[in-house]
Amino acid sequence: MTIHRAVVSRVRRVSPAMARVTLHGEGLAGFVSTGIGDEYVRLFLPHGPDRRDVSLPEATGDGGWRNPEGRPTAPMRTYSVRAVRPEAGEIDVDFVLHDHGVASGWAAAARPGDVLGLTSPTGLYDPPADLAWQVLVTDLTGLPAAARIVEQTPAGVRTRAVVEVPDPSCAQPLPDRPHLRTTWVYGGNGHGPSRLAELVAAAVPPGTDPTGGYVWAAGQTTACRGVRRHLRRDLGLPAERFKVVGYWMPGAETWTERYEALPASVRAELEALWDDPAREPEDIAVEYESRLGAHGL
Repeated sequence: MTIHRAVVSRVRRVSPAMARVTLHGEGLAGFVSTGIGDEYVRLFLPHGPDRRDVSLPEATGDGGWRNPEGRPTAPMRTYSVRAVRPEAGEIDVDFVLHDHGVASGWAAAARPGDVLGLTSPTGLYDPPADLAWQVLVTDLTGLPAAARIVEQTPAGVRTRAVVEVPDPSCAQPLPDRPHLRTTWVYGGNGHGPSRLAELVAAAVPPGTDPTGGYVWAAGQTTACRGVRRHLRRDLGLPAERFKVVGYWMPGAETWTERYEALPASVRAELEALWDDPAREPEDIAVEYESRLGAHGL
């Protein structure tokens, strides 16, 4: 992993609820995109009022990072990469704008010359070789990744995209591609109950033939638990036929504190679930998430 120093070159609103920040600079010279549509980076934000003073961590040999001794810890958040233009040395990152959160607040005030740190990217979207159709379901936070996936989808692949946004003003036209059908749904996104699980169940109902198919879903973490349960337990899809990614959850700032407040025996049982080599990780994930929910997490 490499930690890059990037400078803001442009900022523009792509909708009332989303800002696109374009990054450039010498620090991005070694940035290598994975080419995967939903690739993401860890962003390191300024730790104080000086928007050009970012305490960049040091990469470690195990794929992690450590804070330089004597330096403050930079706030870190994870974001999808909307676009990479190697020839221009630029990266676009789209930020959902809301009235809380360190990254959203930073993006709302972003201007050329501001500085960020970011890691090398990682991608999760991994369709099978026989891909003939795909279903993409997400809320506003996953819209940048979904748009990039659509851009990169081969022309012959049928794509069904369902996007839950707060209201019609937040909808953005997806890239024009053959065989793309898009539905916009209004609600969720912290303004009401998320319907992601319901939307996936409607788009991929029982009896769906998985041959040639792939389902990608992303958004509110607790809603994504219902998505995973439907795809894995109800439909019995093999792991290579879907990817479910939790992007955010209400009360995320206190999640670790609430988890660590569980009895030690409960935490040990939860962590032990992942030690069973005889079980598929997606089956473990369904049980793990169900138990977290039972404990209010």
